[in-house]
Amino acid sequence: MFKKILIANRGEIACRVIKTCRRLDIATVAVYSDADRDSLHVEMADEAVFLGPPPAAESYLKGDLIIQAAKDTGAEAIHPGFGFLSENAGFVEAVEAAGLVFIGPGTRAIDAMGDKIRSKQLAKEAGVSTVPGYIGEIADADEAIRIAGEIGYPVMIKASAGGGGKGMRIAHTEQEVADNFRAARSEAKSSFGDERIFIEKFVEQPRHIEIQVLADGHGTVLYLGERECSIQRRHQKVIEEAPSPFIDAATRKAMGEQAVALARAVDYRSAGTVEFIADKDRNFYFLEMNTRLQVEHPVTEMITGIDLVEQMIRVAAGEKLSLTQDDVTLDGWAMEARVYAEDPYRNFLPSIGRLKGYRPPEEGEQVRLDTGVGEGSEISLYYDPMIAKLVTHGPGRAAAIDAMVAALSRYHIRGITHNIPFLAAVMEHPRFRDGALTTNFIAEEYPDGFEGAPLTPERAFEFRAVALFIHALHEDRLLSIDGRVNRGKPVTERRFQVWLDDEAVEGRILPSDSGAMVSIGRDKAEIATDWLPGRPIFDCRIDDRPAAFDVTRTRKGYRLIARGIDRELVVQDPHVADLMVHVPMVADLDNQRFLLCPMPGLVVQIPVAEGDTVEAGQTLAVVEAMKMENVLRAERTATVKAVKAKPGDSLAVDEVILEFAED
Repeated sequence: MFKKILIANRGEIACRVIKTCRRLDIATVAVYSDADRDSLHVEMADEAVFLGPPPAAESYLKGDLIIQAAKDTGAEAIHPGFGFLSENAGFVEAVEAAGLVFIGPGTRAIDAMGDKIRSKQLAKEAGVSTVPGYIGEIADADEAIRIAGEIGYPVMIKASAGGGGKGMRIAHTEQEVADNFRAARSEAKSSFGDERIFIEKFVEQPRHIEIQVLADGHGTVLYLGERECSIQRRHQKVIEEAPSPFIDAATRKAMGEQAVALARAVDYRSAGTVEFIADKDRNFYFLEMNTRLQVEHPVTEMITGIDLVEQMIRVAAGEKLSLTQDDVTLDGWAMEARVYAEDPYRNFLPSIGRLKGYRPPEEGEQVRLDTGVGEGSEISLYYDPMIAKLVTHGPGRAAAIDAMVAALSRYHIRGITHNIPFLAAVMEHPRFRDGALTTNFIAEEYPDGFEGAPLTPERAFEFRAVALFIHALHEDRLLSIDGRVNRGKPVTERRFQVWLDDEAVEGRILPSDSGAMVSIGRDKAEIATDWLPGRPIFDCRIDDRPAAFDVTRTRKGYRLIARGIDRELVVQDPHVADLMVHVPMVADLDNQRFLLCPMPGLVVQIPVAEGDTVEAGQTLAVVEAMKMENVLRAERTATVKAVKAKPGDSLAVDEVILEFAED
């Protein structure tokens, strides 16, 4: 077994590898860029080596520096995590040439599966079901249109070296093929340095199912069940679960055996994932093989009890797997939600900044948190915007979902915007709970963007009741001599007006033995809690039902977040409420005359000029943020009065790109 391992990665995956190494009594070496000097993975590791400036190309992608760091610190092996150099065959060769061990598969498997075109050819030869399509290089848009017509619409346009949703487009018409072919090739060249594109049939009502494989260097190859990864946005996975609510035992066995056959065909060793697309009739087709640890590997670990990082390390050290296929059993259900620094209310635009407040839910038997940040950490524009992976386990799917809703309600983040309300709303969605998933779920259920989970009468009552309860405790603090309040108990009976969504309802609070009886209109409930003002999470029981709310005191009232609902409520004494009707409202400023940058990013292109007339839907600018290109389009017909930015400019949120002439 190795005595010291260098982790050629950052963030949550570096921290996750360190945890397993600690348990195995293996020393760890972290590497870091300027942007990550104070990061959690640097703090957790036994040693840390500086690589260079924040851009990955100048730090985490510098294979020679990483190998030298391993040699200088006496590390015997390198674990690549995922992303960066994890699927770079040249890096693996260099690691081995330096006398070190790469904790992952060999170069043959990485080369074969890293090329989407070649991987599909090999899969077909190995007897694996493949999606109908053109498996070969495509020269230009005209050839792409011809091939798409032969396959039949809709088609999927993909980068051969792609991953993470980059260089991937769906086309339904010849014009979309032409436009998307050029866009996919440009994005692929920018992201991977490889502009080769292929086209395949787009499967209707698709579900994204993947099989976890595990292989050693002694001939044993296992499959560890499946994961469902159908909840995606822009081809990026958002929520994953294991097992799938769609796959039956026969299909699981067939998919697993095909995944094993493909792994054997490329002499695979280590942990890897074979991804399939499945249609509504459980016909499944090979998509790709990821020759590394997957982001969503924790759900498989939760239901199998197998530490995949440990197995990768043992296999790399030359050990035989101690498991057989019959030893692999699936226990219960696991859910994983990816917590991102992004704004779901603004089309999921990325957010950067410092985590001024960070209180994750408590880990335990049902809850696991893989993260690489803590309070005070910086979310940088240079890397993926993931804050954490929240994972829950239960005896069945409903229990795992309920555990996830409860954990999300107890997750407190301030300083940047985040997608927790969206994740909670998906978990509460009837279609999600029914397991009726496809990769189009988000596009179909939120066609106009995310506006929050529905505020049902029951939820509205709970929000009002909690806001009233919190306000009563704050009032007690103001009225007390020493500024103290009773833990979770108001002192006296009071009446208030509670405002929610511009509607005022009379509320009444009456102290009780366990907390307080709260009446809102004709509804009432008893709230029991030990909460004190200042705590970010209001954890309580409402008529013996457990509930939790993320609480922030605002200038006007209280912002409460729970179960995908985010609202600001105002609680007032009745006489104050009467006076408020006389306060004039301030009109919002008109921003229709400007195109504002919706996220911090780099201007890639501005294809319009001063004096141009633009039509609704026309591209006005392309801004790159968090490694993704975002196209900003015109919302209406307008004339460009002035161009305020240029390609290469680095813009902040709401910085002006274009000014339009007044109508």
